[in-house]
Amino acid sequence: MHAAVRLLRRRIALAGVVAAGALALAACGHGEGKQEKEAGTGSGASAAASRGGSQAPADGAFNDADVTFAQRMIPHHRQAVEMSEPAAERASDTEVKQLAASIVKAQNAEIATMRSWLSSWHKPESPRADQGEQPSVSPEHSRHGMDPGMAGSGSPGMAGMMSDEDMAGLRSARGGAFDKKFTEMMIEHHEGAVEMAEKELKEGRNADAKRLADAIASNQSAEVAKLKQVLGRL
Repeated sequence: MHAAVRLLRRRIALAGVVAAGALALAACGHGEGKQEKEAGTGSGASAAASRGGSQAPADGAFNDADVTFAQRMIPHHRQAVEMSEPAAERASDTEVKQLAASIVKAQNAEIATMRSWLSSWHKPESPRADQGEQPSVSPEHSRHGMDPGMAGSGSPGMAGMMSDEDMAGLRSARGGAFDKKFTEMMIEHHEGAVEMAEKELKEGRNADAKRLADAIASNQSAEVAKLKQVLGRL
């Protein structure tokens, strides 16, 4: 009789331990699931979130045209920023100031994006460095990291780039003279960027790079039309 009672009690205790263990495992699994959900359910959501940022690495396959597009558009954009930043103080026309501020904001963001692509592709920012050369940077261009060897509207693959003389003339101008010079130069500069973007659309492979190229072609074409209107009344 006593033996039967002891056996029954042992079975009840064992069942309790098993049940407790099952509850603990369930709780642990629920916690992990919750943490994973809060983190964005793994790498897929992380990648989606990254794509929404301004410095997202480009997803998918890429080719030499994509690399060249980023390597050359970065200094091209940097020169546009260098041209636009003084407008806040030197320009007299309200529309010129507004356009210049928009160019600085948009192109700085695109520079950050393209730099992140080159990093994710394990490619240098300078096409010369990609060929094993170390480009020399003059003090004039060092703030933006621009390779002076690629400056000038006649440089291969760098349509619309301004010369050092052009940039010096813009820096010395003020008021209406700045407005007119800036507008004329930025029209040529933007048209060069559109040409480079269209080349990427034809020859590139990476979907993110081609999306940016399409945006550059569209947005800067619209800005060229606006700049021409401004120039017409200056």
